[in-house]
Amino acid sequence: MKFVAQSLQQSCNLFNKLSTSILFVMFLLRVSYEVSGSRFLVKTLPGFDGDLPLTLETGYIGVGASDAVQLFYYFVESQGDPQSDPIMLMPTGGPGCSGLVNLMSKSGPLNINYLNSTWEKQTLEINSDTWTKVASIIYLDLPAGCGFSYAKTPEAYITNDIFSATHAYQFLRKGYLLGNPLTDIHGDYNSKIPYAYRMALLSDAIYKSTQENCHGEYFNVDPNNTLCMHYLQVVNKCLERINTEHILEPQCDAANTLNSNLYRRGLRSFEKSYRDIWMLPQAHIQPCELAQENIRRYIPAWANRNDVRKALHVSEELDDIEWVRCNERMKFDFHNTEDIPYNHNVQSSVPYHRLLTTRNCRALVYSGDHDLLVPYLGTLKWIESLNLLVTDDWRPWFFDEQIVGYTMTYSNHDYNLTFTTIKGEGHTPQEYKPKEHLSMIRKWLANDVL
Repeated sequence: MKFVAQSLQQSCNLFNKLSTSILFVMFLLRVSYEVSGSRFLVKTLPGFDGDLPLTLETGYIGVGASDAVQLFYYFVESQGDPQSDPIMLMPTGGPGCSGLVNLMSKSGPLNINYLNSTWEKQTLEINSDTWTKVASIIYLDLPAGCGFSYAKTPEAYITNDIFSATHAYQFLRKGYLLGNPLTDIHGDYNSKIPYAYRMALLSDAIYKSTQENCHGEYFNVDPNNTLCMHYLQVVNKCLERINTEHILEPQCDAANTLNSNLYRRGLRSFEKSYRDIWMLPQAHIQPCELAQENIRRYIPAWANRNDVRKALHVSEELDDIEWVRCNERMKFDFHNTEDIPYNHNVQSSVPYHRLLTTRNCRALVYSGDHDLLVPYLGTLKWIESLNLLVTDDWRPWFFDEQIVGYTMTYSNHDYNLTFTTIKGEGHTPQEYKPKEHLSMIRKWLANDVL
């Protein structure tokens, strides 16, 4: 039996920004235990009948100066061929969102069976579309203050993109995947209006007038450009009730939205800065499809049970701390730039990707084609800026003989990058198309053509 503490063969060095807002990143890795830690084998969990039919390990890894940051992880051994399958590190986006969300839904091996659960008692079930069928996965609470990770000193809670990536780097080395990644703030947010136009959310006239008067710049807006500001308000009226995480899904009712006050405050303050509309409120809006709403409520209820924390071997340091899905204090807020323990000091991680193109490395970047939060147009734009050679141009890829997305591949000597869209998927990976995602990751890990 192998655990996360064992090393894998190194194939490429990696230093990449992990924690930009809403960034979802996974890495094939070589794990290093030059840092202190503790680990426990979890055989049973409250809510699951009998022993778990999988190998689950949890523990803390100390990183940073004097191991002041204690990162909590969940390691699930591959249910396929653990001796040869790769290990993946899967931090959650946000920053500040817990790895437990991915473990208990989406690509993870466990789900809340909400039809057989109550607020007082939750029932767990096995996810038939889990990525752990083809890889061992480490779900990581990163940075400190996220999920069950914590810091030993108040100062250690204060972090930023670079420190967060450095702490993760002490944990890993190898190739990487990115799903719906916020990579370049300026470029990704400027892609929202062209994307909305392509998806018929804006008319030809509105888009043309906005583009001409704003000169294609929707992020750093000149407040004296009254015509640009006017048309941006028109755009906002068209999009303000669109679910940006999945444009086909209904918008959550304000009464059921945790951050509805922030959302409404942002809409009313449009005249202050159009950038506020894109940067603050949209990131807090969640789909309100019944199953997902219930999962978002059941997981916190389950994670805050004393018997669950005991089973997971969570530190007693967190006995009086409530587990939350995402630590909202780590989200960037133009209305409050002082009282935030997380400094977003990397506005673009494109230079890091450019550095990786000189390495012997493989990359997979994928986007849901119904994601308005980080549209695929912005992702394609920064990929094109890497000036790679196109080795396989835009074409459909298939699952069960149906087109499930489009893909193209790039290369630069020993560096290879595959970009793909998931048809009908939104911003949250694996939420609407789990079988298609599993097929994608299975083929990529096997080095097969999509």
